[in-house]
Amino acid sequence: MSAEVDELKRRLAELEDKNQRLEKINQALMHRVEAGPENSDGAYDNFKHSVYLAEQVRERTEALNEAMHSLKSTNVELVRANAAATNAHDLLRQAIESISDAFVLYDADRKLVLANSRFNQFWQCSGIEISPGMEQQQIHKLSQHYRLIDRYYGEAVSTGYGALPGDGKVFHMRSGAWVHVSERPTRDGGLVVLYKDISALIENERALRERALATKSRTLQNTLDNLSQGVVLVNQAQHLETWNHRFAELTGLSKAVLESGFSFSGMMQLTEVDDLNPLSKDGQGRPCLQLEQVLSDGRVLEIRTHPMPDGEFVNTYTDITERSRAVRALAESEQRIRVITDTVPALIGYVDKNLSIMFSNRAYETWYGYEREDILGRRMEEIIQPEQMRRLRPYIERALSGRSVNFEITDPAPDGEIRHVVKNYVPEIDSQGEVQGFYVLIQDITEIRRTSEALTQAYQHLEQRVEDRTKELTELNGQLLQEIEERVQMEHRLRDAKQEAEKANHSKTKFLAAASHDLLQPMNAARLFCASLMEHNLDERTRQLVFSLNYSLEDVESLLAALVDISKLDAGVVKPDITAFSAGDLLGNLANEYRTLAADSGLAFEFVATSAVILTDSQLLARILRNFLTNSVRYTREGKISLGCRRRPQGLEIQVWDSGVGIAEDKLEEIFLEFNRGSQKDTARDKGLGLGLAIVDKMSGILGHPIKVQSRLGFGSCFSVLVPYGRRQLSRKATTPGLALLGNQQFRGRRALVIDNEASICQAMAVLLSGWGFEVITARSYEELLVQQPELDAGIDLILADYHLDNGVTGLDVVRQMRTDLGLDAPVLMITANYTNVLKQEVRELGYRLMNKPVRPAKLKAMIHHMIHQAIVV
Repeated sequence: MSAEVDELKRRLAELEDKNQRLEKINQALMHRVEAGPENSDGAYDNFKHSVYLAEQVRERTEALNEAMHSLKSTNVELVRANAAATNAHDLLRQAIESISDAFVLYDADRKLVLANSRFNQFWQCSGIEISPGMEQQQIHKLSQHYRLIDRYYGEAVSTGYGALPGDGKVFHMRSGAWVHVSERPTRDGGLVVLYKDISALIENERALRERALATKSRTLQNTLDNLSQGVVLVNQAQHLETWNHRFAELTGLSKAVLESGFSFSGMMQLTEVDDLNPLSKDGQGRPCLQLEQVLSDGRVLEIRTHPMPDGEFVNTYTDITERSRAVRALAESEQRIRVITDTVPALIGYVDKNLSIMFSNRAYETWYGYEREDILGRRMEEIIQPEQMRRLRPYIERALSGRSVNFEITDPAPDGEIRHVVKNYVPEIDSQGEVQGFYVLIQDITEIRRTSEALTQAYQHLEQRVEDRTKELTELNGQLLQEIEERVQMEHRLRDAKQEAEKANHSKTKFLAAASHDLLQPMNAARLFCASLMEHNLDERTRQLVFSLNYSLEDVESLLAALVDISKLDAGVVKPDITAFSAGDLLGNLANEYRTLAADSGLAFEFVATSAVILTDSQLLARILRNFLTNSVRYTREGKISLGCRRRPQGLEIQVWDSGVGIAEDKLEEIFLEFNRGSQKDTARDKGLGLGLAIVDKMSGILGHPIKVQSRLGFGSCFSVLVPYGRRQLSRKATTPGLALLGNQQFRGRRALVIDNEASICQAMAVLLSGWGFEVITARSYEELLVQQPELDAGIDLILADYHLDNGVTGLDVVRQMRTDLGLDAPVLMITANYTNVLKQEVRELGYRLMNKPVRPAKLKAMIHHMIHQAIVV
């Protein structure tokens, strides 16, 4: 718009100048006409000339009028343009005022023409007054005079805080602000300058950079802490710059010491780890940047130092204990292999795919006349003669193709002798199927070949001799065949005799195991009668006889039970019935049973209860513990017996302690042998066969429970068995008082039913139970029970049934019929000499109790009390 105004002004000036010239010409012409002609002759000419001039004046006047009209139009346009220019100037000023940056416009002479308020405020804050017309250089000098700029970064120069927007110059002001200055020239030679405050951008870039550095620092520290190596960075001042946890762990330095500010050398003096740094020297004065150190605890550390250009260095610490052991083991293994292969007369070697010899034994080295260090690593062409190598080449190529090669060839020895050898090339193939080399095995068969040739020659001379000796050998062979036949017959007879002996022994064992019921029945009846007599009021002499009879029956029962047990164990008919149950219940019953026995012998009995649950066969475990307790009562003259247990990581160790005579240390293993009773002097109290601990040993072997014995001669013994822990659901328990609290009439008013096919057993059981207060009903079969049905209508509190009845009927069958037909429902105790797991499981599933023969009155009394008490609780 400014250019158009200038052009209009120029045209207006030209038109005004032209109009003034035309007016002067017109005035001259008019003056000349008015003055008239100087002579008449030229009047007409003058008239013509005046007409001509008038025409020209008219034309010029019209042109002048047109110019004046154009000038008026131009003036109108000029006024409009001036108004538009003023409006545009105002809009431009508003526009530059609205931008957020400082704006300034210089003309071609670099004088300030226009600036916005932000530019003026920038300099006013610095104490400098800016006015239009000031030169740009003057403003720069003022900024230098007042030292407003701290640093100038030039064009397209990074400030270190990221890339700047666009191009231009960057200034860091002393006030802390950052200013980006960009310049643009105008078409008339002027200059437009923008000042942009980029402090926020710089601060944002700085914050981003600092956060990035912090993130990188944390990442680097986490990386260091997760390295398997110990790492430490030492700065120029020989102080720790950074370290990881592994370094503290390997050196044993605490965090407080590491952060104490000690020098690296001073800090390493606090530990046994060597102070390795770039200036360290080895024993020969050479630079040492790596070493291996064996610590006092056996660990092996590999220490490396890495110098850095600025005087800092980084040390790494690697625990190579396992690798060192592996290397040592490999070295030892290699040495063993080397020793073995060096003693083998065959030539052994290994050649890689480049035909370099990587392994050789002593025979291989001797054959080719080289020392080990001279042959290893060299190529086969350097060791083997060219002609021989040419002959071996096809076999080598086949081995390198992955095929095993076996061939016979002649090979010159170091002394020049031609030897016959058999060579085997076995390829080594890696997991990718590529051949990495091949193993070489060479056997010298020269002597074999010579022997073969000699034999071939001798064969021709021996044919006749062979014919002569064939007859002799035939006769000798016949004698040998006869002798072999006799030996074969003898072996058959011995084998038959052994089988018969084993069969007889097995038959004996099976007989004893199977006959246990018939053997124990009369003994069981005798014990029950004797126990009944002992509970009657007898005179002193009769009581002594009864007690003697009871002791004799106990001894016979123990001997018979031991024989039956050892026979069953030998016959393999005893199978464990593994269940989980409370050890406290079993130990409590045993304590009740043996507390009275111990008191009768004048011994104190101590029992420590437990709540542990164990997993085993309760019957077999009870037999083991009863043997321990019986031996303790038998061999303890005074003092006490203790029953308890200790919790071990492997299981529950149940212990029986006594203050008895003890066992010599050299006899601890013999006591578990069959028929071994030790060196007990008091044989009057020891009437056994020496089978108890032998049975215990066999039972513990079946259960897999280790037995442990501790003893000191004259001070006592401790027998223990280790039982694994078990798990079971909690159930309500009924406590059973000790037998010492049970009187002879504590079952008064109770009614018991006894079922046994032996009349003597029924009679003995009736006498015993009646002495305890029971009203007893006996029956030998279900039919006999039906006859006494009226007596059963009053109810039954306890059923004691023998398992084996007549005609294949069992006690379980009779009890089942009773409950079905007669409606009798009472606690059931099944008494049997059958130790099979099948019966145990069946009785357990029915909810009955099981007791093995021979029946001990004390144990029976405790069991009955427990069953009745539990029935009351339920």
